[in-house]
Amino acid sequence: MSPVNRALRHISRPAKLSSIISTPSPYQSLRNSTTYATTMRPLTLDSLNPVVKNVEYAVRGELAIKAEAYRVKLKENDHGLPFDKVISSNIGNPQQKGLDQPPITFTRQVAALTEWPALAELAPNAFPQDVIARAKELIDELGSVGAYSHSQGVPLIRNNVARFIEDRDGYPSSPNNIFLTAGASAGVSLLLSMLIASPNCGVLIPIPQYPLYTAALAQFNGRAVPYYLDESSGWSTSVASVEAAIEKASKEGTETKILVIINPGNPTGALLDEETQIKLVELCEKHSLVLLADEVYQDNLHQRDQYPFTSFKKVVMKTQSPIPLFSFHSISKGVFGECGRRGGYFECTNISEDIIAQIYKMVSVGLCPPLSGQIGVDCMIRPPKPGEESYPLWEKETNTIHESLASRTKIMAERLNSLPGVSCVDSPGALYLHPRITLSEKAVNAAREAGKEPDVFYALGLLDHTGICVTPGSGFGQKEGEWHYRLTCLCPGTEEYVHKLAEYHREFVEKYGL
Repeated sequence: MSPVNRALRHISRPAKLSSIISTPSPYQSLRNSTTYATTMRPLTLDSLNPVVKNVEYAVRGELAIKAEAYRVKLKENDHGLPFDKVISSNIGNPQQKGLDQPPITFTRQVAALTEWPALAELAPNAFPQDVIARAKELIDELGSVGAYSHSQGVPLIRNNVARFIEDRDGYPSSPNNIFLTAGASAGVSLLLSMLIASPNCGVLIPIPQYPLYTAALAQFNGRAVPYYLDESSGWSTSVASVEAAIEKASKEGTETKILVIINPGNPTGALLDEETQIKLVELCEKHSLVLLADEVYQDNLHQRDQYPFTSFKKVVMKTQSPIPLFSFHSISKGVFGECGRRGGYFECTNISEDIIAQIYKMVSVGLCPPLSGQIGVDCMIRPPKPGEESYPLWEKETNTIHESLASRTKIMAERLNSLPGVSCVDSPGALYLHPRITLSEKAVNAAREAGKEPDVFYALGLLDHTGICVTPGSGFGQKEGEWHYRLTCLCPGTEEYVHKLAEYHREFVEKYGL
């Protein structure tokens, strides 16, 4: 018998199972040893980077978690809850189940054909010709949505973003200065991680603010330098207030390097006028500040004639200011509401090539932003034009969403202002209202006894009684002794929705007083 056959014969006769089981594995011996048992340390919270424990994100916090638990419980036949549905009014997620804002047909058709190009031949009459042409143009450029793209984003799409910015502002834009991102949040986090150079680096943030910023500051070990918006004048931004915040921070040993502006505001919906924007740019020059302009709600304008949107890129170019500016946009808001696709971009203005090279290096670590999100960006900044086959439906769908948001915002603000102890600015932009609620000493004491912030206590009661989930104002920041909550204007059935809010508030006031 040849050596090979002898080897094969040996392999074909495995050892008896009993002998295999009876032979102790060296790993089993090690596991059973005292040394192994006593030296293995478990992974605990103390093992983590300590900054992680300081990160808070109210929009997805305690109330959102409890709302999800209620949503699961409602599936039970005998759930015993005093409501039949959970309304997620805590987050601007337009297409979420229960809010049900319909997607824009053009965007979804282009997405379908880029995901599966053969559909254009399998269903030749199902898609408008401009959709087929757009999808082909994109596929010719990127090859497949399953492939990595350029780390900065598909060049064709960055070129289109640059043209969109030029058409919007009337000033040049270069695709080399544009980075496509997995939503605006990814761009904000990236740049803060790069700009916060030391633990005493201060970042000016508006109060109230979107919790992304305080969460990122905690993560990257920066210092929040709050400046308060003026609720009495429609949540306006006071340049003097920003200046005072810088001076106060300086006395406390903080070197303020960054100014965050959210325009239109979140959670307030306020829009800056151009005169204020110019003064803020001048302030950045005076104090050598980097300006982060969060402009993701630029197309959510409910009173366009009275409150138009002006980008900070336009103001910086118009005034020929040298300030470093990063501007953010997203497909998650506006009329698109494509939150789950994770698409957005930021543009760099007055940023040196050396720094842009460093940004490119950092984004290349993540390889590329999602292709579906990049395609969504292209559809947002390059919608159908008049005369194209998709334009009539696109115009109808976008107008309907704009009108619906404006109507809901107005009705909700009026109803909230009619309640005792509630005042609400009629938001001219974004997707939210941020009403102020007066809470009695009795209510505040009850909250403290429950170990909750008073507005959290109020919001938990609202959720428990109505199924409506809102975000407490303490998650956004507010003045001492004031209480607010943020709710979206995305919820259908406005009358029923506001009736539930009002009914709960009156019962709360009856129980705790004003």
